[in-house]
Amino acid sequence: MSPEGTDIPDDDAYRTGREAAYEAGMRMRRQVLGDAHVDRALTRQSPVTEKFQDFITRTAWGDIWNRGTLDETQRRLLTIAILTAVGNDGELDMHLRAALRAGVSADTLGELLLHTAIYAGVPNSNHAFKLLDAAVNDAE
Repeated sequence: MSPEGTDIPDDDAYRTGREAAYEAGMRMRRQVLGDAHVDRALTRQSPVTEKFQDFITRTAWGDIWNRGTLDETQRRLLTIAILTAVGNDGELDMHLRAALRAGVSADTLGELLLHTAIYAGVPNSNHAFKLLDAAVNDAE
């Protein structure tokens, strides 16, 4: 039987799996983005956003970022390339800064943005370079 008004099964195995995915996701999210960012996001969480925060923590961070085929640096670079391609400034800036803090060099990120420019468009990569420059300057 599911809880009132939901399609979520009401059994211990399902609940335990969701909790494990959330815990794994929270560890990865903190590892990639840093405690300060995650703590700010959790502080700003509201009844309106809590289901989405749970979803991205379990799914993006608990499942996708924890898969073994790509390593963390590959996932970081892929994420930055995609965010550049779609022009998602807020997430892009956050991931550029997180990559720098994790030791990905500005040169590597610059090469990624050059490569992205060819396939995703010069305007998006031009803007991404501005964000990278600001992140590097702030990190110094």
